[in-house]
Amino acid sequence: MANDSHIPDFSIKPIGIVHSCFKEKFAIPRQPALAPAAKGEIELLAPYNDPVALEGLEEVSHLWLSFIFHQALPKEGEVRLRVRPPRLGGNKKIGVFATRATHRPNPLGLSVVKLDGIKNGRLQISGIDLLDGTPIVDIKPYVPYADIVPAAFNHIANTSPELSSVEFNSEAFISVQNHSTRLEQPVKELIEQMLAQDPKPAYQKPDPERVYGVKIWDLEVKWCYPLSTEIESTEATILVTSVTQASI
Repeated sequence: MANDSHIPDFSIKPIGIVHSCFKEKFAIPRQPALAPAAKGEIELLAPYNDPVALEGLEEVSHLWLSFIFHQALPKEGEVRLRVRPPRLGGNKKIGVFATRATHRPNPLGLSVVKLDGIKNGRLQISGIDLLDGTPIVDIKPYVPYADIVPAAFNHIANTSPELSSVEFNSEAFISVQNHSTRLEQPVKELIEQMLAQDPKPAYQKPDPERVYGVKIWDLEVKWCYPLSTEIESTEATILVTSVTQASI
């Protein structure tokens, strides 16, 4: 049996910081690549901001990012052996190592993202599930022949989650077009991909009277779960009611 008194502690220093479209934890996709329109960039920190460290990345399409859940740091002495993953409805607990929950023994995360390019020494990335300001501790290239496991299975989450349909009211539709032009970003696509995951807690029943909101880029997006008689489409389950520039 291992004696942890003989195992040294280790410290990790960030090598970069993520500048993300997601300004709040709420509504961030629960897995990478679920929202291809989710964009950001990695600002590398010295001494890794030297262009030499990036040589060869132009040959790579995707990256593995090791990062710190900087807004889910464990409290002193806190130990969570079981957590409630959203995929199981948010009420059932299973072992922490069978989930990708943010509450980890060590607050480390792992995401695969698309590398769109390198501009002024910054890595332009998309398909992200990272909060703005996330510290990056390592970057590795995605290697298709080694990283794809054709026979892999996960009976807890063996298929992608069902998507909700998203609709914009007339005011929000006009606003999102204007802000997309101003920001030169796929705002409408991101909102649709983000909300299609239904970010509210899985155990929470939709309340047509409640308005939800989240900040992306410099925008505040609000939506609700209306009754079917209040929307044009019979399939839509989420209605975006406003997209406005957030106050600073």
